[in-house]
Amino acid sequence: MTFMEAALDGLRLVLVWPAPGYMLLGVAIGMFFGAVPGLGGLVGMAIILPFTFGMEPQIAFAFILGMYAVTTTADTLASVLLGIPGTAASQATILDGYPMAQKGEASRALGAAYTVSMFGGVLGAIFLALSIPIVRPLILSFSEPEFFALAVLGLTMVASLSGKSIFKGTAAACFGLILATVGFAEFGGVRRYWFDQNFLLEGIPIVPYVLGLFAIPEVLELAVRNTSISRVKREEVETGGILNGMKDAAKHWWLALRCTVIGVYIGMLPGLGGSIVDWVAYGHAAQSEKNNENFGKGDVRGVIAPEAANNAMKGGALLPTIAFAIPGSASMAILLSAFFIQGLEPGPQILTEKLNITFTLIWTLVIANVAGAAILLVWGSQVSKITYIQGHIIVPTIIIVVFMGAWVGNGTLGNWIVLLVFGFIGYFMKLGGWPRPPIVLGFVLGKIMEESLGISMQTHGWDSFYRPIVIIIIVLTLLTIVSTVRKQRRKKREAAAARSEDAPKDIESAMQVAEEGGKDCPPASWPIAAILMALFAYTYYEAIPWAFSSKLFPHSVSILGFLLAAGALLTDWKGLKAMKAGTAAPDVVGVDPGYFWKSMYFMSWMLGIFFLTMVIGQFPTLVLFVLLYLVFWGKYSWKIIVLYLIGTVAFLLGMFNEIVPVLWYEPDWLPSFFV
Repeated sequence: MTFMEAALDGLRLVLVWPAPGYMLLGVAIGMFFGAVPGLGGLVGMAIILPFTFGMEPQIAFAFILGMYAVTTTADTLASVLLGIPGTAASQATILDGYPMAQKGEASRALGAAYTVSMFGGVLGAIFLALSIPIVRPLILSFSEPEFFALAVLGLTMVASLSGKSIFKGTAAACFGLILATVGFAEFGGVRRYWFDQNFLLEGIPIVPYVLGLFAIPEVLELAVRNTSISRVKREEVETGGILNGMKDAAKHWWLALRCTVIGVYIGMLPGLGGSIVDWVAYGHAAQSEKNNENFGKGDVRGVIAPEAANNAMKGGALLPTIAFAIPGSASMAILLSAFFIQGLEPGPQILTEKLNITFTLIWTLVIANVAGAAILLVWGSQVSKITYIQGHIIVPTIIIVVFMGAWVGNGTLGNWIVLLVFGFIGYFMKLGGWPRPPIVLGFVLGKIMEESLGISMQTHGWDSFYRPIVIIIIVLTLLTIVSTVRKQRRKKREAAAARSEDAPKDIESAMQVAEEGGKDCPPASWPIAAILMALFAYTYYEAIPWAFSSKLFPHSVSILGFLLAAGALLTDWKGLKAMKAGTAAPDVVGVDPGYFWKSMYFMSWMLGIFFLTMVIGQFPTLVLFVLLYLVFWGKYSWKIIVLYLIGTVAFLLGMFNEIVPVLWYEPDWLPSFFV
């Protein structure tokens, strides 16, 4: 079968009923799983995989890939509207998407995101088809040293996301790397930093970890300030936001195309694609685009870059999966199971005798991306109205989604402990102007880096760093750091010049929209730097008695992290002195005591959910939280409260008893409510 014959036969298989029906059903499921934080494509694929038994291959793949293709399109909803990453691939979208929502431009952000998602998804599939004959030598040329160097390059991209201080951004990244070492060591089997908590032996669960860092601080602000997500009134915003976003996507087509290529070829690298592709694309945009001073403050290009890349990545991730049985991502590992269910073996057969099945996958990605993006473009304008709703009416719903999203998976109270701990950490880092995205990126890359470093040292020794591809990547890493330092210095000079000209404050300043890590609050920042220094010192000391292979990575990260945190502390002390002397810049702020103590009061409610669950059970606690919040925080009428409670009970039972069944926590002394 020739290449063209296989492509046409694959299209025919996708279009013959009932494959289109199953594909659209998968698209609908995928939009749901992508939009709900804590679920995502991985959970969705695991849930629908058993339903592919007995299906024809083209129908099974239409169903499962239809769902998978749109999760990184639908996850934009939570990222833009709530500031919560719907999936791991949408973390970078928050940096500009959520500030746009705060400025009343949510529909514009969604319009741009969905347009480039369609663009990236379709082109990603096309690039995949064209790359099949030529990328095998490239993928096979990468081994552990190259993977380690590439992970370091991805990590240095946080330098462009670190706001005003490269010390804070890179120290936060080291904090994430240390968090990745919790649990059994990659080499030697040593139990590291587990504090006698068995649930930590397998590592910190990523879903509650990410939800805590990002979701809790944003929901807290909605509750404490009782503001809508948008900081401007609806009548002050231009109409046709979705259309304006589509125009933005067309205007910045060259950026979208570059990020699509980045997405495809990073997606092809096994185990890395979905973890870093949005960050790499965002870092590329922030460093390569002109007039980039608004990145992180609501620049539509900061939405276009990661959204084009994370949808294109899915086409790239398919290639190592089908060609070498090497999953390009965790979701691709589940797709491998679907292959085996269908009696197909990835490898030369799927690229020769069964090439039409490969094109079935490619065509499914194309059609599903177009269908999903088109539906969301029509629907997105209505959904964006959520940004104008009063904060107290949506906070209970978000809290339930966050707590239950953290519960999905292993369903233990340990997940809620992680959620609350990192909720506190995320709040204080946001208060002190520390960037949070580098922590997540460091955490995701930590295990990959440690494993690659360990194998590299065992196999090649120090010669690992003298390989041609490794040297090229190291040079790119150094250039990235130099470019970022120069850029931050230029921004400081420009800010000083603007202050000397006594420039008037614009509406953005009035709305208090700040880039991630762009806030400068020395009174709240220096304790974080001091705590991180103590943490890095502890992790170094704790690792001293371990075997060399177990302590090499945490020791290296601890030393680097300690020095970077010390640099951040020194910067904060200078800021404190300037504040006392009255010479601090206007954008250097202190802590609002009223806001702080009200925030602590809200966090006590979050702790109350945890402790009350252990007393009366999980389901009644969540319902009771909604009731008490609406009464004491929202002060709504009983009519609204009763209707809200009915909807809450229906959502909890329908979602977590039927669609995504969970094992509810119920104390032993109470009779079981759920059978």
